Amino acid sequence: MNGRYRGRFAPSPTGPLHAGSLVAALASWLDARAHQGQWLVRLEDTDRERCVAGADQLILRQLADCGLVSDEAPVWQSERSPLYQAPLDALVQRGLAYPCGCSRKDIELVLASRGKERPRHSELVYPGTCRSGLHGKPARAWRLRTDIYMPNQPLAPVDIGVIAIDSGANPVLAWQDRRLGAQQQDVAAEVGDFVLKRADGGFAYQLAVVVDDAAQGITDVVRGEDLADNTARQILLQRQLGLATPRYLHTPLVRNAQGEKLSKQTGAPALDTGTPLAALNAAAAVLGLLPVAENLGDALATWVGQWRATWLAT
Repeated sequence: MNGRYRGRFAPSPTGPLHAGSLVAALASWLDARAHQGQWLVRLEDTDRERCVAGADQLILRQLADCGLVSDEAPVWQSERSPLYQAPLDALVQRGLAYPCGCSRKDIELVLASRGKERPRHSELVYPGTCRSGLHGKPARAWRLRTDIYMPNQPLAPVDIGVIAIDSGANPVLAWQDRRLGAQQQDVAAEVGDFVLKRADGGFAYQLAVVVDDAAQGITDVVRGEDLADNTARQILLQRQLGLATPRYLHTPLVRNAQGEKLSKQTGAPALDTGTPLAALNAAAAVLGLLPVAENLGDALATWVGQWRATWLAT
């Protein structure tokens, strides 16, 4: 893959990086360097209400402190909205996306009437209420139909073994994660029709990330295991839009004393990059890499070799 590999780190600027963020950043950087490829940074800031002013520049400084610098100028999703409308229009034209007038409360009421409760920390499975029309409600969002599989002349995926079962019916997607192994999800049953454009007019994460990965020629996605559940939705979108599918590797999570994933929501402290080698050694340990006591440049070079020995053949 020498000369073809393109990876990326795509944080949301809802606050500074924390220790868990650095694990994903380091892993994606090491994978790119081990493949002698390119590593890009993309700021995923489409959800403007959650973004914190100045967090984007702070994240870039934190990465630079750790020797992790994008090979191309970073991009901001909020500046790329025109790229996302055309794919949405194409899906609507083919009957694969539709307007939805349901609020979160509406969805909860429908599910409750069917005796279904949302498991703790999981998403609401959309019941398909507006597939047949808005029924007099104003449109709030746009959703992808997950009960139909109509690939738009999909390009060959990059060695991940994507399978779509029963073309034209509910697609069950299977793929091979480089770390987690064989994965499978019935998107219609486990997720339901998911949002492509939100009620506030902003484009949803799933559509934006798929379009951006394709536009930037991303061949490999290395990210935290908490995002593994998004993969089937993104593969489905890629296939419906005729876009190539990257390879995926989902890294281990950093957890707090209560066993919860370290995140801004669980009060994760900002990453201290005043001693970057210490921060990187902690991240490397989570990735199963040996500690290095040399200077920053030598440490990164050593870990590239360790990563290559472990993951290059996967």
